[in-house]
Amino acid sequence: MSGSGTKEARRDAGKPSSALALTMSKEATAKPEEQPGDVAAEKSAHSAKKETPFNDSDWRIRVDAWAGLFVRIGLVVGAIFSVYQYLAQREEQRVAQTMRMVELWDQGDYQKAQQAIRARLTGLNEKYANLLGQSPTRTEQSIYRQRIGIQAMSADGGAQPLADFAADFDRIVYFLNRLSFCVDGGLCSRKMADAYFRDYAVSFWSYFSGYVGKQRKTGAATYALPIERYVNEEEPSSLFGL
Repeated sequence: MSGSGTKEARRDAGKPSSALALTMSKEATAKPEEQPGDVAAEKSAHSAKKETPFNDSDWRIRVDAWAGLFVRIGLVVGAIFSVYQYLAQREEQRVAQTMRMVELWDQGDYQKAQQAIRARLTGLNEKYANLLGQSPTRTEQSIYRQRIGIQAMSADGGAQPLADFAADFDRIVYFLNRLSFCVDGGLCSRKMADAYFRDYAVSFWSYFSGYVGKQRKTGAATYALPIERYVNEEEPSSLFGL
């Protein structure tokens, strides 16, 4: 065999035959859905779907599966309803406790204490009305009310003897502290407590916070602290109607 013939034979031996090349070309250009692996996966998924209890060929297995599902749904719904019922009962208890606080607030001793404080502040506001200009700023109003409150706790702050007024004042402080503990502890309804007491508490604090600050400096570091926490949750909405 000549040299050129040998070279051509070697080149032909290194190339695939025409039939083999055509087969490889068809396999390469086959659509994805025609690939053997995809067909096997589809068959496997179809087989797995048939094996679920909800579409099993045995009707008893299907009934058991659906019954179990409904039981689980019922348990979840029952748990949600129980939580809702529990929260509703808790809110009813809070409302009842708040109404007891309202009834206590309307009793004679607390009514007398409220009247004593209102009368003293009214007299001092009339006496020092000229200290405020026509359009005082919020800061000026705050300073004015604190000074009125400090003056109210002095012997010449009103017609009522200071000892009697101090007893009425302490009674109001005790009640508002108790109210704050009730609300913060979740024993009273905050919404109802705010509706009945917030305006008064905020007004009381705006007048007597200066006096409370002085008491704290003398050693009573936590004096009326619950009232301060309660009233600082929102902006003041009224001032005793004065």
